[in-house]
Order: sequence, then C-alpha cells, then structure tokens
Amino acid sequence: MRLKPLMKVCQGIVGQSRSFGTSPAASQTFRKWYQQLWTTERTNLPPYNHFTQIGDPVLRQQAAVVPKEHLDSPELKAIVERMVKVLRKFDCVGIAAPQIGVSLRIIAMEFKGRIRKELPEAVYQTRQMSELPLTVFINPVLTVTNYTKLKHPEGCMSVRGYSAEVERFEGVKLTGLDQQGNQSELALSGWNARIAQHEMDHLEGKLYTDHMDRSTFACTCWEAVNTKSGRVEIPFYK
Repeated sequence: MRLKPLMKVCQGIVGQSRSFGTSPAASQTFRKWYQQLWTTERTNLPPYNHFTQIGDPVLRQQAAVVPKEHLDSPELKAIVERMVKVLRKFDCVGIAAPQIGVSLRIIAMEFKGRIRKELPEAVYQTRQMSELPLTVFINPVLTVTNYTKLKHPEGCMSVRGYSAEVERFEGVKLTGLDQQGNQSELALSGWNARIAQHEMDHLEGKLYTDHMDRSTFACTCWEAVNTKSGRVEIPFYK
C-alpha cells in the first residue's frame, strides 16, 4: 500500500502506556501475565491534533524530504490538512510537520490581518508585521536575502508557556513545492521572515531556545502566577 512507505519516513515517537491487570487467568503462565503489565501500546498515533512538546525526540530529528512519488498521495494531503487544522485551532502563525509528530519537511504559515487589532500599533510596526495568507511549503529551502538581524520576543507552541528574545535575519526567500506539488517561491521580510526561519529550524531539529538570549527567557504568565497565588495552568489542548 502507498501508506506504508510514506509513514515509514515520518514515524514519530509515540508515548507508552502500561496495562495493569489484576491476576493471571487460569490459562496463562505467570511469565506471560507479568509481561503484559509492561506492554507498549500504540495509542494516538501521529499526525496529532496537538503540538508536540520540547523533550519529544521528533523535535530533535532532521526531518526527511517528502519523496516525489508521494507528493500527490492522499496520506500527504491528510498530513497537510491536519497541520492547517492544528495551526488554526491553536490560533498561531506557523507550524512544521514535526510539531504534529511527523518528521517530514513541510511547513505552513498564516498571519491574519485581524492580529493587527489585537496588538498595540507600536508593536505591530516595530516588529515589521504584515498579513500573510495561508502558505504551505513542501521540501522548502530558505535563502537569506537581508543579513540585517532583528531581535524580538519569540515563542513556540512546542515550548508552551515561555518566550525569549531571538535574533533573526530581516529578509529571506523560500522555494519549494506548494500543496498542489507545483514549484513555488516567496520573498518574506520582517516578522514573516521570522516565522519562516522559526519553522525551518523545526525541520532541522532545532528550537528557538537554541538561539535565544538566555537572559530574556521567561514564563509568559509569570504575572498571573503571582496574582493567582500560583493557581495557573498552561493548557496543551484546545
């Protein structure tokens, strides 16, 4: 089947669960019953409907190139659709396939115009933000076009609840394939260039914490922690 070779290159590390029984059945040997207590069960396989979190080995792997013969496969389309679904479900601006447990070179970005209304105008201008329609790249390649570096706060849905200042190049160009498998090219600057660099890092097994100014690393809800006497939860679902 076409599913097997594609999934072989994008297998993620899945969680383990233990099945604790009560006592061995009469027909079972104690040894077989004991082994069942520690059997690894594969549940909730990727592509996930949530973001993988720092510590998951899939975020530290170099993602595999999507084979040409699978570019028009229903399995690949399903992975891209799940990425877009999770991107919008968590209301973020970028996602890479490893963030849903799939180690393939795919990214998706979207910066909606309404975000401007949610931010102070000074922040929007200083960070050089601009609207970016939904953009998907398969097997993307990034080229720096402006080597000026800008330093701004950056967060990641795979490092939930924290942020830090990170230096990124001001301008980049992405080349690769779009959702239909056609060759595509896109020049980006400012904040959108930052999004592209952030997502490309994921494909190399890197996180923003590898580049951050460590002195600025902070919990995004530290004030709420103090106000609510520590009774604050960081959700990993939505």
